Amino acid sequence: MTTVHTPNAGRRTARIVRELEELIAALDRRVPQVERVGEVAIAAAAAALRTEAVERIGVLERAAATRSCKAG
Repeated sequence: MTTVHTPNAGRRTARIVRELEELIAALDRRVPQVERVGEVAIAAAAAALRTEAVERIGVLERAAATRSCKAG
C-alpha cells in the first residue's frame, strides 16, 4: 500500500496522537467497579484498548520520524 504524504499529514498525525493520549488518560482514570456484573470483561477490554492505543502511538511516531528524515 502506498502512503501519500501531504503537508497536513504531520498535523493529522499530531491530532491522532493527542486523541490517543486523551483516551489513554481516560482509561487510566477509570476505577474498576469489581462488584458490578461484567466488570472483569470491561476492565480487560479497557486494558487491551490501552495497549492498542500505546502501540498505535508508537507506529505513528516512528512513521512521522521516518517522513521527517526523508524530508530533511
